[in-house]
Amino acid sequence: MIYIPKPHSRSMSPGCNAMCRRALPRRVVSVALILLTVALCSPPTRRSPAAAEAAGHHFAMDNRQTLQVEDTASEENDTEISIVKDALKYFDADFFNDSKVKEMMKGAKEFNLPMFRVNRRLVAFEDGGLHNPSVLVFNSSWGSKEAPHNNRKFNYSPLSGIKRPSSEEDIAFMSVLELGELIRTKQITSCELTDIFLRRLRRYNHVLEAVISFTEDLAHSQATKADELLAQGTYLGPLHGIPYGLKDIIAVPHYKTTWGSKTFEDQILDIEAWVYKRLKSAGAVLVAKLVSGSLAYDDIWFGGRTRNPWNIAEFSTGSSAGPAASTSAGMVPFAIGSETAGSITYPAARCGITGLRPTFGTVGRSGVMSISESLDKLGPFCRSAADCALIIDAIRGKDPDDPSSRNVALEDPFQVDIQKLTVGYLEDAEMEVVYVLSSKGVNCVPFKLNYTVESVQAILNFTMDVDMLSHFDKWQRSGHDDEYEAQDQWPVELRRARLIPAVDYLQAQRVRGKLIKEVCGSFTVDAFIGNATDWERVCLGNLVGMPVIVVPTGFKSIEDPPKGGTRRRTTITTGIYAPPDHDHIALALAMAYQSATNHHKQRPPIDDLGPNDVVPTPGTSLCCDPFDNSCLCFQRGCWLAESFKSLRKF
Repeated sequence: MIYIPKPHSRSMSPGCNAMCRRALPRRVVSVALILLTVALCSPPTRRSPAAAEAAGHHFAMDNRQTLQVEDTASEENDTEISIVKDALKYFDADFFNDSKVKEMMKGAKEFNLPMFRVNRRLVAFEDGGLHNPSVLVFNSSWGSKEAPHNNRKFNYSPLSGIKRPSSEEDIAFMSVLELGELIRTKQITSCELTDIFLRRLRRYNHVLEAVISFTEDLAHSQATKADELLAQGTYLGPLHGIPYGLKDIIAVPHYKTTWGSKTFEDQILDIEAWVYKRLKSAGAVLVAKLVSGSLAYDDIWFGGRTRNPWNIAEFSTGSSAGPAASTSAGMVPFAIGSETAGSITYPAARCGITGLRPTFGTVGRSGVMSISESLDKLGPFCRSAADCALIIDAIRGKDPDDPSSRNVALEDPFQVDIQKLTVGYLEDAEMEVVYVLSSKGVNCVPFKLNYTVESVQAILNFTMDVDMLSHFDKWQRSGHDDEYEAQDQWPVELRRARLIPAVDYLQAQRVRGKLIKEVCGSFTVDAFIGNATDWERVCLGNLVGMPVIVVPTGFKSIEDPPKGGTRRRTTITTGIYAPPDHDHIALALAMAYQSATNHHKQRPPIDDLGPNDVVPTPGTSLCCDPFDNSCLCFQRGCWLAESFKSLRKF
């Protein structure tokens, strides 16, 4: 790994400063040559022999000094050429001779550098990639036609006979479909439901560190509106009045959008992200902005590190840490996360929930922090595949401000005849899924995805890192990488990205095209089942734009369990993959599997806290309602709860 020194100036690199400093002797040379030319071209004058002898002596001295200046300039020039030639080794381009390098240096100074600065002033004056998207648009479709603008909604069957449970805990772990039926039949109001989830968010957040901002005022306003509409006879659909959370890279006006980074901890964007507008129009109620790993990288953020509800000794992994952990713990019925390279698949697998990484371009991304315009995707974390289908149906469609978004022609997953499908299974597939689907009439066959490209992981890194650097060029040049929460992550990768030439970035995209063609030719089944967190497959799926749904398939004991036993578990999951634009097939197969199993209905042992587990400390966010008898703080001696104990008897 190559480490490049930080620039001493925002406008010039150390190398540029050095070259500018060495340019002074050349000006001296030019003046000397002009004087010499004038002397040589002046008409002769009559001199005495003594004067002529003195003049000859001075001319000889001037000539020697001029030659010394020329020698110094030549040495300086040779040194510059040598430095540039040496630097070209890091671009795998050290094949130019000295005269060509000199020509390149001249062109870079006179043309490249000025244009770099002009372009940065035009589009890189702010970070995050929220504006001025690239005109180079990736289309992941394998020849599918784009759906008409009025995309048909999925025709789900409303549940019947759903009754309101007596306990809030049972309500919190109901599916979106079930909660929607409670609201539709007026067994519960949106305001009641919203308060239940806000209480749970506050109760468990101190353990999981999954919430960045509570949107309580907005939630109560949206819930009240949902209840009023229903009272007037207007029902907006299955998301009417349903609380949810957004990953905190998604902008909502009047609330912080921190991107999980201390650099942007106080940032408020006056933007309504397209996905937020879609959910608002469906009647959903935003209760919290949930943790994104810093600048959407892993689970470390400016306020801590998000934990796994199934085993809080572990972290949730992936930058969609807050959405995954909150959904798993019953703190929200569903949440929206994002994936560039594993940030839906990894947290969904670790936290034991159902997560859908949709076909690239299915969900518009305007108002969302961008890592890579050809890799970023938004998708839902839910309790079930059926819920994922409802959410993706609500948020899909063409976003006029996102050139990569499309009206993807998805069919209705609730109407797919799975008995007509041939589904492959890889060597690392969870065989229970294969057996269950086979029992339901699916033709399951052994399968292997073949391709010859050896650089899949490197292509993803090239693409992601260069694109990210273009969106956070100002951030790096301002030295904010020094304050980044995890120094071995973006800071290292983005410094390395400075050494990826445009030519080799484009070569990587050409190889990506070759990979897509090979995967398309090898995809001879309707879908396949395999490990959802295999890194090669994560990279491949994101480069191709392939959808995958992660489904829980079981549990196993944790490593090094505490003495006396524990209810903590390690989750087991698998992925169901489909070709781009065929998310409905993956969803239908996942729904069929979950109709015969109950792994997705299990509840994590979030109350299983030991003496060595995290506790709230002064200065952290409020963990819960200090007057709540069930609050974990009172069970564990939280400083805040202790301070309120004397008040409870009143």
